[in-house]
Amino acid sequence: MSSNLTFYRYFFLCITTLFLNFVNCHAQENQFGNWTGWFNNVKFNNRWGMNNDIQFRGGRNWNSNSLLLIRPGVNYYIANHQTASVGYATTLVTNELNTGQRRLTEHRIWEQYLINDKIFNIFLQHRFRFEQRFLKRPDETIFSQRIRYFIRGIIPLVTPINERFTNGMFCSLQNELFFNVQNKGALNGSFFDQNRAYASIGYRFSPKYDLEIGYMNQFILRRSPQANLSTHIAQIAFYTRL
Repeated sequence: MSSNLTFYRYFFLCITTLFLNFVNCHAQENQFGNWTGWFNNVKFNNRWGMNNDIQFRGGRNWNSNSLLLIRPGVNYYIANHQTASVGYATTLVTNELNTGQRRLTEHRIWEQYLINDKIFNIFLQHRFRFEQRFLKRPDETIFSQRIRYFIRGIIPLVTPINERFTNGMFCSLQNELFFNVQNKGALNGSFFDQNRAYASIGYRFSPKYDLEIGYMNQFILRRSPQANLSTHIAQIAFYTRL
């Protein structure tokens, strides 16, 4: 049993490391960022609940390339480990842009399907999200659709395999792929849009509260290979389940 658990831990670590090496080799431009997020889920009864996340994303400092993401949604619990959701998201630019600089303001409608699973004491989440995007530019509004696949694993560092993980240290590994499925010509001209790989160390204060700090690599594909972007992000995230 312990050997299998060790295998899965090394598997997640190796996959993340390999991907980070890949994107760093293919990205022509490197930037740095700081993200802070609050991810909240509230369960009203056995069938209905809500979710919301609020994220502040900044560049190397909080005064550059900053935006606020607000994303509320409604949950429908299909089964103990399956949840369907629908919601709305918007991004708001919070810093003053230089003259002539173009920045997208975006509104989204989204639908998603979550599957929660467990392998030994690794808690896994798969998320499939479909987005209808309205991207507002200075002279036009573009409509596009995108699909996203997200996988996240939480590995308790001190809790035995056969015990419930209610508090203590953990590490998390996650990856998310983005694909343009409509009007890609108005974006980067490609089916593949971006990838976000993330690793963190966190602490679970109770079954309701997690705090973690980690590193994310966001790789964005652009029309020209010379313009591909790799952003190195320090992130602090707070998770609540009420």
